[in-house]
Amino acid sequence: MKLATWRASTVLAVQALSSWTPRQVLVAAGASLVVGVAVGVATVLIPNSFFSREIPPVWWNYPVWILTSVLSGMLLATYVRASNPAPVGSRGESSSEDSIAALPPGEGASAAEDRSSSRLGMTGMVLAWFAVGCPVCNKIALIALGYSGAITYFTPLQPILALGAMLLTGVALIWRLKGQVACAVRPRKDLVTA
Repeated sequence: MKLATWRASTVLAVQALSSWTPRQVLVAAGASLVVGVAVGVATVLIPNSFFSREIPPVWWNYPVWILTSVLSGMLLATYVRASNPAPVGSRGESSSEDSIAALPPGEGASAAEDRSSSRLGMTGMVLAWFAVGCPVCNKIALIALGYSGAITYFTPLQPILALGAMLLTGVALIWRLKGQVACAVRPRKDLVTA
């Protein structure tokens, strides 16, 4: 994808964020908190008596955990419908501009684009969980690689997983936000001009 396309997408995403309602902001904050607590407790970044961690967290675990939690919360908030606008006119009719503004996020996007952004966000969150978790407490890595293999091979991969998690979640968020203010219209190929 071209740099100019990413710039345009980022500008549209910022435009969408500036038009968020208080309801969407509250959902983003609440979802960020829930995701952060869930990942923090499971990976023992938040000390608790339910889980244990044999290898202490490294310095970058905390920023990755917080950033992916915030991005995930914001991504979840893009699925919340904005509050309906107040009716215009005496009969409760709304203008076409109000109807367009009342569309749920991603309404203009295709179902395939919605699925793609959902998958990117989910994959990003799973990668974040693997990235900030204890390498030898992870049952999948432990079974596949053994204790010493998890330390030798999985631990060095965790920063790469963290970068992938932040990138995928960020791309999914920009994609969803961009779809709130602009939808791609593809020209029909079956039209023939004379």
